[in-house]
Amino acid sequence: MKKRFVLFAVLLVFAALSMWKVGGYAQDSGVLTAKKVAKGPVLDGKVDALWNQAKAIKIPVSAGANFPPNGSTTVTLKAVYTDTDVYFLAQWGDKTRSYQRSPWKKQADGSWAKLKDPNDKGGDNNKVYEDKLSVIWNVSAPAFESAGCMAACHAGEAGKPYGNMYTANPGELGDMWHWKAVRTNPVGQIDDQYLDNTPYDKDKSPNAGRKTDPKTGGGYVDNQTDDKKMPKFAAKGNKPAPPYWILDKDKEPFDDSKYKAGNEVAGIMVAPFEGDRGDISARASWSKGVWTLEISRKLKTGSKYDVQFDDLSKQYAFGVAAFDNASVRHAFAGGPSKLAFGK
Repeated sequence: MKKRFVLFAVLLVFAALSMWKVGGYAQDSGVLTAKKVAKGPVLDGKVDALWNQAKAIKIPVSAGANFPPNGSTTVTLKAVYTDTDVYFLAQWGDKTRSYQRSPWKKQADGSWAKLKDPNDKGGDNNKVYEDKLSVIWNVSAPAFESAGCMAACHAGEAGKPYGNMYTANPGELGDMWHWKAVRTNPVGQIDDQYLDNTPYDKDKSPNAGRKTDPKTGGGYVDNQTDDKKMPKFAAKGNKPAPPYWILDKDKEPFDDSKYKAGNEVAGIMVAPFEGDRGDISARASWSKGVWTLEISRKLKTGSKYDVQFDDLSKQYAFGVAAFDNASVRHAFAGGPSKLAFGK
């Protein structure tokens, strides 16, 4: 009887996945209509009165790590736009604010060690990481219009305990907006990335099709000495964490004598992206189990890696994913949403 139950459960999961992958498998998650406004909101992670003019849509996301009780949450979105820019308000439930991303910790013997997820087999940290939100826009992948992000999801490939992201055919692109609570929020940005058709290869392309837009400077780097045995820089005054990031403009030479056993030091240094990768501004705050994120970007950037909102009469397909203290195991929507520009 037990074997029959397990087999039945497996068949149910397979059937559900098959519904996603065959004949319009993804249910549309709704149309987000951007309201035209004279001036955009201040990006501070607070809900200005201006947002009352915009209608919200709710996008359930599921199958993510750490979101209690079953890996699910709901992302609520609003949008407004001006003659030059588009703005988004995203809110989602997350009972914990996760920002202790792989810090250094001083040991009893005076050495330093980075905190790690003991179950991480490589790029799969779900214990000492950060909260994130990802939005992928269709640029030139036809399947994305009906399937959303699932059109680029490749699960069960050898060599990884989780899926890879890449588009179905050469020349197809997706525009990924990747907000990160530790690595980008402190500098008021989103990491502007993209997806192409590069398949997973352990040595040549461990991130598969997920790549970053070009940059001319800035960004985040690991805070470590050349031998990777301790932090290289410190926050102002050589004070221990939190916060769990060091602003590059404020960094100081690391002074080991200032710390005692048990103290932690940020494992990452951050600076604003310069160039194409820094096209998207954002600021978020967390309060009482809810993240509130405000985003802005030019309607038209001119970058080949970006979605261009250059025709306000059409709809633009996108997919949303939320990460709760997880590197890659995100809660995702079952289908695409669409952005429309109203009056």
